Amino acid sequence: MYHCHVCGAPVEEAPWGEDGRTPLFDLCPCCGCEFGYEDSTQAGVERYRTAWLQGGGVWKNSKDKPAGLHLEQQLKWVPAKLPIGIARRIA
Repeated sequence: MYHCHVCGAPVEEAPWGEDGRTPLFDLCPCCGCEFGYEDSTQAGVERYRTAWLQGGGVWKNSKDKPAGLHLEQQLKWVPAKLPIGIARRIA
């Protein structure tokens, strides 16, 4: 299981590909982060997370939210570090 770098939501595929360097440009079903764009730097991740939390920390696609998942638990799943390759400019 993989998790969004912004909100910790479980996602089916590695947001930055199996190699950690190839973003999928998919959208997180919870916070709406576009993997490879909003999460391309640590500062971007923190900005996006702050905005999402200020908006109530709600799931954009509520039908995708796992039953019984609480925000506090989800935030514990936010990866501690960004994988190698994220804190770089995307060409």
